[in-house]
Amino acid sequence: MKLGRIVPLNKLQKIIEVDIIEGEADSIDGINEIHKVSEGDVTFVDHPKYYQKALNSAATVVIIDKADVPNPLNRTLLLSKDPFSDYVKLVQYFRPFTPMTANVSATATIGEGTILQPNVIVGNHVSIGKNCVIHPNVVIYDHAIIGDHVVIHANTTIGADAFYYKNRGTHFERMVSCGRVIIEDFVEIGANCTIDKGVSGDTIIGAHTKIDNLGHIAHGVVIGKRCLIAAQVGIAGKTTIEDEVTIWGQAGISKDLTIGKKAIISAKSGVSKSLEGGKWYFGIPAREGKKAHRELAALRMLPDFLKQRK
Repeated sequence: MKLGRIVPLNKLQKIIEVDIIEGEADSIDGINEIHKVSEGDVTFVDHPKYYQKALNSAATVVIIDKADVPNPLNRTLLLSKDPFSDYVKLVQYFRPFTPMTANVSATATIGEGTILQPNVIVGNHVSIGKNCVIHPNVVIYDHAIIGDHVVIHANTTIGADAFYYKNRGTHFERMVSCGRVIIEDFVEIGANCTIDKGVSGDTIIGAHTKIDNLGHIAHGVVIGKRCLIAAQVGIAGKTTIEDEVTIWGQAGISKDLTIGKKAIISAKSGVSKSLEGGKWYFGIPAREGKKAHRELAALRMLPDFLKQRK
């Protein structure tokens, strides 16, 4: 999340009460978790396994729970007893929750020719383009951006929080999401779909992509242009679906993967690793379709083979 302004570190210090270990930076202009950081951002790290990933990332400032760690890029450090909670405090400070007082927020912008059917909820600072149709009971959370000629069917939710928690032993602490959902032109989304906002970046649905009913798109997923996604597909967080991919019903795709351009994933497949483009995949775990069907054919022959060996 970019803040749209420069924030000096002494301002952050007052918000989260941390010690500053001086480096090259004395200010920030964004807040992002490690997967989405860019220059000018503050991020956090609270596990030795990820210290170097954070300190060698594009982040300008790092909230960290240990001072004496290698810091070859001379990042400015904010020494914290609990980096996760302090990061959440910053998110809540710079993007506080704002209750709505009407079904369509006064801060939303609605393009010419767009139709909002009864009981649609349009959150704060939402932008909807021209000639869209938003069907009954659709809920669009704050800061979502929807392009032109988009159709969203009934009971779909756009922009719910990421499913992202820290295990505290006695409870789970929620990571407060400050990202957005961006839906590009000519996208169609079926009924009862859920598309989560990014933790700190954007969940993006590319132009001309079509999503069937009951689909779930998790936080930070990027879907390319002209994709077809059938009913009950689930795509986990931060996965990238490149252009012109087809995913058939009830397929499940794990997190942090890349599905290459023009890949086809058959129904009920379980995708646990990145897949090359231009190929057809099937099965659990998903593998090239022809190979998977040969394996199934061989399995069907197994009982007869065992009888012959007796």
